[in-house]
Amino acid sequence: MGDLAIGLKAIGAGLAIAIGAAGSGIGQGNAAAAGQGAIAENPDIFGKAVVLTAMPETQAIYSLIVAILIIVLL
Repeated sequence: MGDLAIGLKAIGAGLAIAIGAAGSGIGQGNAAAAGQGAIAENPDIFGKAVVLTAMPETQAIYSLIVAILIIVLL
């Protein structure tokens, strides 16, 4: 495998992580803001708000998995 192929794999894996993490961060920010507003109105829904805030983190985990697959399989 040539140097160009290794470099392209690294760029692809880096882009996968960067785009996935940026999207996850935006999603978490929106969910956290909405969750705080909902908790201010009704403190009983704290558990639901925490779960909904944590859900966008799966995007970052999936992008990490994709980056690992790019490096290992291609």
